[in-house]
Amino acid sequence: MRTPTTRWTTCFVVLCAAAMGPAVPAGADLTAQGTVCLDENGNGVCDAGESGLPNVGVSNGRDVVVTDAKGQYALTVDEDDIVFVIKPRNYMTPVSDRNLPRFYYIHKPKGSPEGLKYPGVAPTGPLPKSIDFALRPHLEADQFDVVVFGDTQPSREENIDHLAHDVLAEVIGTSAVFGVTLGDIVSNHLNLFEPYTAVMSTVGIPWYNVLGNHDENYDVSPDELADETWERVFGPATYSFNWGPVHFVVLDNVEYDGQENDRKYHSELGRHLTFVENDLKLVPRDQLVVLMMHIPIIETVDRAQLFDLLKDRPHTFSLSAHWHRQKHVFLGAADGWKGDRPHHHLIHVTACGSWWLGAPDEFGLPHATMSDGAPNGYSIITFSGTDYRVRYKAARRPADEQMSIWVPSVVKQADATETEVVVNVYAGSERSKVEARVGERPWTPLERVERVDPYFAAAKASEKSENPPNGRPLPAPAKSHHVWMTKLPSGLATGTYVIEVRTTDVFGQTYTARRVLRVE
Repeated sequence: MRTPTTRWTTCFVVLCAAAMGPAVPAGADLTAQGTVCLDENGNGVCDAGESGLPNVGVSNGRDVVVTDAKGQYALTVDEDDIVFVIKPRNYMTPVSDRNLPRFYYIHKPKGSPEGLKYPGVAPTGPLPKSIDFALRPHLEADQFDVVVFGDTQPSREENIDHLAHDVLAEVIGTSAVFGVTLGDIVSNHLNLFEPYTAVMSTVGIPWYNVLGNHDENYDVSPDELADETWERVFGPATYSFNWGPVHFVVLDNVEYDGQENDRKYHSELGRHLTFVENDLKLVPRDQLVVLMMHIPIIETVDRAQLFDLLKDRPHTFSLSAHWHRQKHVFLGAADGWKGDRPHHHLIHVTACGSWWLGAPDEFGLPHATMSDGAPNGYSIITFSGTDYRVRYKAARRPADEQMSIWVPSVVKQADATETEVVVNVYAGSERSKVEARVGERPWTPLERVERVDPYFAAAKASEKSENPPNGRPLPAPAKSHHVWMTKLPSGLATGTYVIEVRTTDVFGQTYTARRVLRVE
């Protein structure tokens, strides 16, 4: 091992970059170079004698190069760049003490602009002579689980506690190999990044994060400066990595419109498309590519250019959050998708539901139901080769609780045939099959409709009653994309009946639910 006189380590916020020889002066036409090595002793740095890893991608957020036979690479950088390694299969980057993957080096010689409300990156100084990435061996199976959260979005520390007790406690010990939060990590209060990462670390697995519109610095003008605090905590907002046979691409599709403190934004990929194009050149055509972003792809103004980059790939899937409602979207030619078969995009349930609003339960936790009637929660996604399966999980509810059935508890016999049965299949889609039966009568299909969930409507209406519930008011009800309806069958005699509903989703997973009805 080299002595400190011939090898020294600089640790700027996030990653240790081995610098051998004098640093490159700031302001020069800079080339970042270094080695991606096999971290045989697991200490997170490239030590003397540890071999370089060939054919590993390294990027500056625009260009992507691969390491040579000795594991070496070279990339041009400017004075506001992040150099990162694209994790290959069966290797793992270091993680922080809060389980945040550390796969990057920030080059920001002068640091973030002064005067930010929330601190950005401290000056990193001159570019090190060598920026090295140490990867340890990490066997990855063809099949694996990933736990996915939509917006966690605390606006105060009390919401961090809600996240811990309502969602995280049951996720600890998960079989998932890593987790990801699809943006809106916090709700504008960027000082909550630290307590968020602290509580998320209790899950005990590496946790990747996506930039959301509420995660940006808004006391700046250009969009390029809106992620200064994000970079300090999480690193790049657009990056990629491989896990098992799957290639994951994390995208910043939030474009801040650049007027200080007005918080206006739209969804655009812009300059990040260059990275996607160069990144995908290294990904085999028959590999599953999973895109993770915050704002739904259907709102992204330059999605056509993204679709062009994916059109020849038979295996793609994408996720977003942002809506605080859940919807499966299958994009075809009418939507601008150019692939041979529809592209599946999941607008994902949020962990905070309706922003941690609603009446508290006996544990003091708001019920936080989303405006489409789906409970707050998360998903477990199982990947297997080029296939995947999504399993929605409502927070603190049984795993098989996948729907609600609304019908009056008591129905007059004369009114039975006009009585609606409304079923909200929380993670249902246009490809779900939903059937119901009353007692021993035959199963009959239900009609998919877009309408307000009656339970959510009742909860919202109760806020205006003479005895409103405690808690912060819920948002207005929204039409749900996963509601099915039928009416009670004719000929029901007086008595008590069991209404049974079963649904089979796009992945072939079947769930059942029951509700008891009395006919008088």
